[in-house]
Amino acid sequence: MNDIQPTSRRRGSGGPPLGVLAIVHAGLFLLALLVGVLLSGPGAAFLSPFAGADAVTAHAHADWAAIRIGAMLQFGSAVPLGIYAATAFARLQRLGVRVPGPAIGFAGGLTASIMLMVSALGSYLLSRPELTSDPHLALAFSYLAFAAGGVGYVVGLGLLIAGIAVPGLILRLFPRWLAWVGLVVAALSELSFLSLAVDPLQFLLPIGRFAGMAWLIAAGFLLPVDRREVRDARGARAEVRS
Repeated sequence: MNDIQPTSRRRGSGGPPLGVLAIVHAGLFLLALLVGVLLSGPGAAFLSPFAGADAVTAHAHADWAAIRIGAMLQFGSAVPLGIYAATAFARLQRLGVRVPGPAIGFAGGLTASIMLMVSALGSYLLSRPELTSDPHLALAFSYLAFAAGGVGYVVGLGLLIAGIAVPGLILRLFPRWLAWVGLVVAALSELSFLSLAVDPLQFLLPIGRFAGMAWLIAAGFLLPVDRREVRDARGARAEVRS
C-alpha cells in the first residue's frame, strides 16, 4: 500500500489536464460567437468598429443582450487559458526545461488571458445603454474590445505557443511536426501586431486565434507529465528505428 500511494501522488502532480483546459477555453469562446449569431443574426453579430460610430451605437442598442452574454462567456474563457499557461510552465519546469522559453510562454499566456478579459469588459460596457448614448463613447468601447481581443490576445497567445513549441522541438517532448506547426502559428501571431498600422494584415488575427486554440488542444494532450514518459517515448522510438 505504501508503494502505491507515492506513485499515485507523482502521477497526479502534473496539474490540471492541459488538453481539457484548452478545450474549455476554446469551447467557451466559440460559444460566445454562437450566442452572438443566434441572438443577433449572422450579419449583425460581429459589427466591426470600422463601421463607424453611428452603426456601432445602433448595434449596441439593438443587440445589447447578445453582446452582454457574449462578453460573459468570453471573460469566462480567459480563466482556463490563464490556468493552462501556469500549468504548462510548471510542467515544463518539471520536465527539466531550464531555459527562458517556459517563462516567456507563461508571460504570453497571462497576457492573452488578461487581454481577453479586457476585451470582454469593453464589450460589457458597450452593452450598457446608459453608456452608449454618446456614439463616440460607444465607438471607443468597440475599439477597445476589438484591439484587446484581437492583437492583444493573439500576440500573447503566440508567445505562449512559442514557449511550449521551442522546448518541445529541442527536447522532442511531442512530435516534431506539431512543434513546427506551433512555431509557424506563433510567428504569424506575432506578426499580427503589424495590423495595428496596416489594416489588410488583420487576416492574421483569425489565423492566430483559431489555429492557436487548436494547437493548444493538441499540445495539451501530447505534452508529457513527467520525465519518465519522455524516456519511455524515446525508448519506443529507438525500438521502432532498430
